[in-house]
Amino acid sequence: MSKLALPLTAVLLAAACTTAGESNAGAPPPTGFVRVDQVGYRTDEAKQAFLMAPAGDPGFRVVDESGRTVLAGVAGPPTGAWNAEFATVRPVDFSALKTPGSYRILADGAAPSPVFRIGSGAELFGAQVAANVRFFQAQRDGADVVASVLDRKPAHLNDATATVYEVPRYDESGTELLDERLTPAGGPVDVAGGWFDAGDFLKFTHTAAYSTALLLLAQRDSPAGGAELAAETRHGLAWLDKMWDDATGTLYAQVGIGAGNENVHTDHDVWRLPEADEAPGADPALARRPVFRAADPGRPISPNLAGKVAAAFALAAQTGTGDEARRALDKAAKAYDLADREPGTLVTAYPHAFYPEASWQDDLEFAAAELALAGRALGDPRTGGWTRDAGHWAAAYLASDALGTLGVGDVSALGHADLVKLLDAGGAAPEASRDRLTGDLARQLDDGRARAARDPFRAGADYLEFDAVPHTFGLATTALLHQQATKTDTYAAFGTQQRNWALGANAWGASFVIGAGSVYPRCPEHQAANLTGGQLTGAAVNGPNRAARFAELNRFPAMRACVTEGFTRFDGHGARFVDDVGAWQSVEPADDFTATALLTFALASHRA
Repeated sequence: MSKLALPLTAVLLAAACTTAGESNAGAPPPTGFVRVDQVGYRTDEAKQAFLMAPAGDPGFRVVDESGRTVLAGVAGPPTGAWNAEFATVRPVDFSALKTPGSYRILADGAAPSPVFRIGSGAELFGAQVAANVRFFQAQRDGADVVASVLDRKPAHLNDATATVYEVPRYDESGTELLDERLTPAGGPVDVAGGWFDAGDFLKFTHTAAYSTALLLLAQRDSPAGGAELAAETRHGLAWLDKMWDDATGTLYAQVGIGAGNENVHTDHDVWRLPEADEAPGADPALARRPVFRAADPGRPISPNLAGKVAAAFALAAQTGTGDEARRALDKAAKAYDLADREPGTLVTAYPHAFYPEASWQDDLEFAAAELALAGRALGDPRTGGWTRDAGHWAAAYLASDALGTLGVGDVSALGHADLVKLLDAGGAAPEASRDRLTGDLARQLDDGRARAARDPFRAGADYLEFDAVPHTFGLATTALLHQQATKTDTYAAFGTQQRNWALGANAWGASFVIGAGSVYPRCPEHQAANLTGGQLTGAAVNGPNRAARFAELNRFPAMRACVTEGFTRFDGHGARFVDDVGAWQSVEPADDFTATALLTFALASHRA
């Protein structure tokens, strides 16, 4: 990673302007840009790119590696204006092209598109799953790091004897710690290992359980990822096993603290490599990190947390064998039984504002469905009860006022899809019929499709809010789950559009997964990547965000400056994308983002 200002977009687009067998000497500068899915398109799916141009009815050609035209046509009717420079956006449909290979789109007056491929799901997306796994390897904490990724070294070994503290109190905004000091409440406990949550070094059970569950779903339902994916799920499960004290019924929610005050130093106060936290002379607050419980031992646990943890252990039971599988099922059942059925404020992280979440019935549906699938495989007599529970919680979710779409804050799509499998196998869940479950999958997709119909690039997520990219991958995954559950292609084209948007068919022409394609974030807000100069391959970032949120970027004395120029020209509709190491609003990667992308790729790889 260069630490200079990189005019990356301009460099790559200029390089793209000369295709094999053609010269652009003396040609006028392009006034338009073609946006494509830079990873590529399956042979059997709808294939669409977008042309950003001032005006006109331009023709286009698709050329192969030798520059030979293999398809020609005229761009479709405008889908809307983007900004003052790009008065029209037009779809470029090349679905008729089904021959595997590498291609580029040339359009009148436009710079050639980046190269993309057409091939099978396994060819295109198997490599993306492997790249996502590599990101999780980069996120490992503790002794069991992967040294070949970002030159990682063991870190936070003191987490093996960590002190437990009382739950910290925050103001209403969740930004100011009200406690003058943290109050010890127990320990020591071993919470070493796991994954860093994002670009910092905090560790949250909330996001770790979600990410582990999605990796396990990918492992269960797709051959993509192989041994390395299995190894990463074991790493995630090993840490969840430490955060869940089976003997006392205690769930630890978090290691480290990210928002403090003048007396309580936090993880977010210093830019450094993780191994520096325990080096001689390190800040004691970073060398001995606090641990916080989700609830007192044996007391009811916030159901969103208990549900996610139980689902992860139950999925481990489904993918494991023998006594190992039975032990995982028993842990899942105990965590599920301790879920608070009448919760007040949900626990996600401390402060809650780091990961706001409103729904919880979906988490219990997800947990109960995975318990029932594991129980059925292992011949557990509780299977029928768990199936009925899954139906009950699905119905409760559908009756709630917190209906959402797939992401760390809403896992209903995962619960619905696996409850459908149980019903198809003869399970009984009277409160939730198959039609109600698939109907809610359709509701989630219809919500996205309605938004996409108003967007020039057919984006189904709101890119004026946080988590646009993971929400987009959530819609793409839900479309694949709906297809599996209904055996119909009703939302196949929409799901493909969402994946396309996240991988380059957007206004900025950027893939929001690092290393996927040719134009992608080069300057993520990630301390280890920034300080080692390595590429954070496979990481999914937030993507575009509301322009006003970029008024102030993070800056630390130790931060190595890195910015990619050239994206400002493509800002529009109130949104910006900033590839700057201080732009956490845009380019900070996270475990839950990447896990959602990984599941999309794993399911897509299993198709033609």
